[in-house]
Amino acid sequence: MHTKRDLLILHWLQAVLSSDKFEINFLPGDASFRRYARIRNNNKTFMLMDAPPDKENCRTFVKIDEFFAEHNVRVPHIEAKDLEQGFLLLEDFGDVLLSTLLDGPSVVTHYNQSLKQLHQIQSINGEGVFPVYTHEKLISEMNLLTDWLLPSLKIEPEPEEKAVIRHTFTILANAALAQPQVIVHRDFHSRNLLITDGEQEQGIIDFQDAVIGPDTYDLISITRDAYIQRNRDLVNDWFTAFYDMLPSSAKESRDFKQFQKDADFMAIQRHIKILGIFVRLFERDGKSNYLKDMPRVMWYLLEESEPYAELQPFMQFIRARVLPKFEAKFGLYKVVA
Repeated sequence: MHTKRDLLILHWLQAVLSSDKFEINFLPGDASFRRYARIRNNNKTFMLMDAPPDKENCRTFVKIDEFFAEHNVRVPHIEAKDLEQGFLLLEDFGDVLLSTLLDGPSVVTHYNQSLKQLHQIQSINGEGVFPVYTHEKLISEMNLLTDWLLPSLKIEPEPEEKAVIRHTFTILANAALAQPQVIVHRDFHSRNLLITDGEQEQGIIDFQDAVIGPDTYDLISITRDAYIQRNRDLVNDWFTAFYDMLPSSAKESRDFKQFQKDADFMAIQRHIKILGIFVRLFERDGKSNYLKDMPRVMWYLLEESEPYAELQPFMQFIRARVLPKFEAKFGLYKVVA
C-alpha cells in the first residue's frame, strides 16, 4: 500500500483495531469507485469498505444498513465508521456468493430463501427513508441505451425511430409506476447474496441505491440475472411462489397474468438500462469484464418482449438497426436449455 489514501486506511485501521498486526487483502473491483478489503486480525476477519467521499456516498450506505438492521434484514453489522474519510469496517459474510452455487442441487432451496427475504424487505414501510423511483429516473436509466449503446454501434436513429423509442420508454416507465410501490434493493441478484456459515438467512450487500419502487423489480434482478440464465420452468415457479407471498393489497385487480406482464415490462426496462450501463462501464470507466454478459441481456430483451404488441415497433428497430451491429461487436448468446 503506497498511495496517500492507502496510508490513511492503514492509520485508521491501526486506531480502530488497536493493533498494527493485521493483514489487509483487497478484493477484485466492482462497478463502482468503492474498494473492499478483507482484514484479518487475531483470527477474526472484517470487511473494509473504502468509499472516497468525492466519488461515493458512504453516509447513504450507513443510513440504509442501520435501517435494515433495525428491521431484521440480514445486512452486515457496522463495526466502525469514519464518514468524513469514507471508511467502514463491516462484518465479514465470507466468500460464498449465491452465484457460486447455481449449478448445485440446493439451488431451489437457496432461491426460495432469497425470495422469502425479498418478501420480508418489501413488507417494511420505507416511506420517508428511501428516495422514490420517479418517472424521470426510469426514463433516464433507459436513455443509457441511446446515450451509450447506440453511439458505440455508430447508430443514429431517424426522427421517427426516436419517436418510437420515446413512446416505448414512456410505456415502460408508466407500467413500473402503476405497480405497488415497495422498498427496492435495486441489485438483488446472485452476486450480492452470500451464504453465511451456520445461518439460514443469506447475507445481503450492495443495497446503498435502494429506493421506493415497483414490487417486481428485485424479483427480476434475481430470476433474470444479467450474469446467468435460469431455467424457464424454474423462473415460472419462482414467479408463482413470489406472487403467492404478496399481500392481498398487491393482488387487487391484478391476477397472475397481469403480474407476469408487470414483471416482463420491468425486466425489459432493466435490460434496456443494463445494455447502456455495461457499455458505459467499459468506455467511460475502463471496465471490460461486463461486456461478456451483453449478449445474454440482449437475448433476454428479445425473448421477453415477444408477447407484447405495444413493444413491437421498438423491437423492430432493435432487430433491424441494432442487432446486426450488436452481434458483430459483442457476439451472439448461446441459449441454455
